[in-house]
Amino acid sequence: MPLPTRELGKTGVKIPTIGLGCMGMSDFYGQSEEKENIDVLNKSIELGSYLWDTSDMYGIGANEILVSKVLKERRNDVFLCTKFGVFRNPDAPGAENMIIKVDYIDLYYQHRVDPNTPIEETVAAMAELVKEGKVKYIGLSECSAKTLRRAHKVHPIAALQLPFFIRSSIVHGHLILKKNGINSPLGRGFLTGKYQSIDDLDQNDSRRTNPRFSGDNFQKNLEMVKKFQEFASKKGVATSQLCLAWVLAQGENIVAIPGTKNIKYLEENVGAVNVQLSPEELSEIRQIIDSIEIVGNRYKPMFAAHIEN
Repeated sequence: MPLPTRELGKTGVKIPTIGLGCMGMSDFYGQSEEKENIDVLNKSIELGSYLWDTSDMYGIGANEILVSKVLKERRNDVFLCTKFGVFRNPDAPGAENMIIKVDYIDLYYQHRVDPNTPIEETVAAMAELVKEGKVKYIGLSECSAKTLRRAHKVHPIAALQLPFFIRSSIVHGHLILKKNGINSPLGRGFLTGKYQSIDDLDQNDSRRTNPRFSGDNFQKNLEMVKKFQEFASKKGVATSQLCLAWVLAQGENIVAIPGTKNIKYLEENVGAVNVQLSPEELSEIRQIIDSIEIVGNRYKPMFAAHIEN
């Protein structure tokens, strides 16, 4: 059975309500195996979660190279989203391969707004890519409402990507200009309930230094996770499914892109479309959200400086 779809902005194009975030396959979240990653990518198409989200900065090009290995045979089966605008070490291995191996990109985002370049100039350059047929639709990631409105005057912005960590970033973007809010909804995996202590993370997992996972913050933030686990258990669903169902219930123009490098969790995430929440349940979840304060910033200061408020 195909996944439900929602319209991408006002484009008339339908995309699945749950896509696949590919970042963790190549960067930040510990080790992974290429074969398993490719299996997940192929399985996502089979399950109807064919919206893939990547970026040229994930693994300094490695993630785009990875997805290209599947796209060379299955390009027409995928709605491909990638991003530019975060520049990492140009001398690192693979940096010379930061162009994804496809003829066109379905949705191309500016990953972070450049404070030194007017957004009008950036969007005008992106619009040229649309005219040339290299990009079908353009989007922005983690920008302010003001920036989004300025950008939209230059060229239609089909989507705004924002994180959606339940409490700390209750979506504002999905209402701006009625664009799709395409988001990463499980708090870097925190809200899945899989991680009960910092020791559950690989030694080279970047989340070990993330403010919300660090020190006493971890156990304090775990209070909300435990409440969601209890709620999900009573409903007979996975905690991740409860969170995804809640996100999708916030508006018909919201699409979720939870990331995973594991087929089990991919299937679990996709299964969230079958979880129905009554008005009473949505109200109860809201009470849980409002009852607990999330401790710690989303990013370390050096990364937070690039986020528009």
